[in-house]
Amino acid sequence: MSRVNDVGGQSGFGLVAVEPDEPPFHADWEARVYALNVAMLRRGVYNLDQFRDAIERMPPAEYLAASYYERWLAAVESLTASAAPGMRPDDD
Repeated sequence: MSRVNDVGGQSGFGLVAVEPDEPPFHADWEARVYALNVAMLRRGVYNLDQFRDAIERMPPAEYLAASYYERWLAAVESLTASAAPGMRPDDD
């Protein structure tokens, strides 16, 4: 089944804007989402395959409206909400 993120070979999405000297994060919250994802992966709360799948399972309208790190945040939220008791970040 094709998902909204599967756009290989499709056109009509416009040009990719490349910013000279683009920073890795455009806002502080993006760096925090990145760090949170790294922590959850290292802790074994989920793995990269589960993370990617969580992003790809986003409803199409939400996926298309979200920025790169908004998709990451949605995946982290989804995966940590469904984590086993004792594995959730707030269970420490």
